[in-house]
Amino acid sequence: VRAMGRLSGIPNIVDIHHAPFTTDGRPCIVMPYIDGGSLDDVLQGHGQLPVDNVLQMGREVARALDAAHRQGIFHRDVKPANIYVCRMGLEYDFVKVLDFGLVKVNSDRAQLGQTLLTAEQKTTGTPAYMAPEIILGEAKVDRRAAVYALGCVAYYLLTGQLVFDITLHSFSNSP
Repeated sequence: VRAMGRLSGIPNIVDIHHAPFTTDGRPCIVMPYIDGGSLDDVLQGHGQLPVDNVLQMGREVARALDAAHRQGIFHRDVKPANIYVCRMGLEYDFVKVLDFGLVKVNSDRAQLGQTLLTAEQKTTGTPAYMAPEIILGEAKVDRRAAVYALGCVAYYLLTGQLVFDITLHSFSNSP
C-alpha cells in the first residue's frame, strides 16, 4: 500500500485511498468506484477493437506503467482484466490500470523500510501475458516485462486471440 501511495494522482492508475482492516481482521483496500469495465469485458461485448482505439489505450497504459517504473514499481500482471475503460470528465475510453497486487518494488529505488510485495524468484502473473524471463523465474524483472505484456494485450484486443495459448500445465514437470 505504501508503494501504491507513491502512485497517487497518476491519471491512468487507480488511486488507493486507504488500506484498513475489516472488523474480523482481514485487510481491505478502499479505492474510487470506476464506472466502466475491463478490457476483457469490452472485448467480450464488442469483439475485436479498431487499431486507433487500441493505440490510444496502449499509450495510456504505457504512460501509467512508465510512471510506476520511474518510482521503481513493476506491475507484473498486466492483462486485459487489470485495465479498465472508463469515463473521465468528458473523455470516454480513458483507461485505468488496476490490481498492483503482484507489484515488485525495485530495492534500488525503494524508500527505507520498503519491502518486496512478492517473492523475488516466485513466478507470478497470468501465463498468457507473462514475459519469458518471468516464466523462467529470473530474479531480475524490469519494465521490459510490462512492455511485453502490453504487446500481448494489444494483440489480444486486435485479434481476439492470445499470442500464445499458454496453460498452467505447460509449466509442470509431470507428463
